[in-house]
Amino acid sequence: MIPTKIVLTLKSATTFGRGDGVAGLVDREIEHDANGFPFLRGKTLNGLLAEAAENIVFALKKDAEWKKAKDALFGLGGSGLEGRGILHIGDAQLPEALRKAMLDEKWSKEDILYSLTGIRRQTSVNEHGAPADATLRSMRVLLPGVKLEAPVTNDRALSETEKQLLAAAILDLRHAGTGRNRGRGWLEAELDDDKTTCDLFTAFGEALP
Repeated sequence: MIPTKIVLTLKSATTFGRGDGVAGLVDREIEHDANGFPFLRGKTLNGLLAEAAENIVFALKKDAEWKKAKDALFGLGGSGLEGRGILHIGDAQLPEALRKAMLDEKWSKEDILYSLTGIRRQTSVNEHGAPADATLRSMRVLLPGVKLEAPVTNDRALSETEKQLLAAAILDLRHAGTGRNRGRGWLEAELDDDKTTCDLFTAFGEALP
């Protein structure tokens, strides 16, 4: 089995922020392309999975075989082009068939964006439990239930150990986007499909030292 894509299913409202806002509308805008389709950058997704794999290897007491697989997949930090990983992950976007259907129906950028997102507002509270002055903030969020697919390519065929570690890292990925360290951006990740991911993870468990 050669991994071909990573599938993300949003379980809560999520913001893949681009670091700016739209004056008079939102303080934090969601990442989206010229047609209005939201997406998660492949570089960001790769970093999240590398972090998950690092945590797994650490939990395994840095077992040499699994550390080697992690370094092969995601590369060695700070080592330049020579130490880059063999795994290449593209941007996570709406399924191609859905994007094509919307464009064929001539949906406008605004229609596409507003059909997939909402605006959430929040404010800080003062010591009396009342809203603090000038703290109202708004952000655009991608709605729960949206699926995104990121293509996966490799410089060479993955070993069984590498595929198993990749599946484990994907299952460990549960949050992404703005506020992910505070429990926001809850998602479910799969490699190709649920059965493939579970089969590889089962093999991962059987191979543990």
